[in-house]
Amino acid sequence: MFVTILTPDLGLVRARAQGVRRPGAKLAAALTTFAESDVVLVRGKESWRVAGAVLVGNWSRQMPSAETRSRAVRISGLLLRLVAGEAHDPELFTIIREFFQALASLPEKINESAEILAALRILAALGFDKGEIPGEASAFTQPLLNEILKNRTSYIARINHGIEASGL
Repeated sequence: MFVTILTPDLGLVRARAQGVRRPGAKLAAALTTFAESDVVLVRGKESWRVAGAVLVGNWSRQMPSAETRSRAVRISGLLLRLVAGEAHDPELFTIIREFFQALASLPEKINESAEILAALRILAALGFDKGEIPGEASAFTQPLLNEILKNRTSYIARINHGIEASGL
């Protein structure tokens, strides 16, 4: 089975993980969707292989509702669609980690703003958006997200333009 792993050092990596689907598999919990894990990767001739993994935390359990998890799924799906192979961009890890942290800790009423901001930052990191993005590269603060909500329409237009520019 192949898993997609977002790392702070290597960026987005696809790796082979053996025996994950077997009952009682040691790696299964650490390689679930939205899990944050310490992973040992080994580079083979043709691809990466997961040699070990230890679960640090599971973001999906920290997200308060199904709607919040849906936002995480959409942003993760966008990232996977935009990156065809591997992306050696450590900024992507920071964006996704801070986005998940925002979804888990901030009020649900501003989660839409967090989703918009995460999409914009991913598009910018991959070179599909050149516009100015407010706030620090990893900030998902409540005042910043309230500001994003005020210009929601223009940001969504930029996201759509960036996705269109990607050819997807």
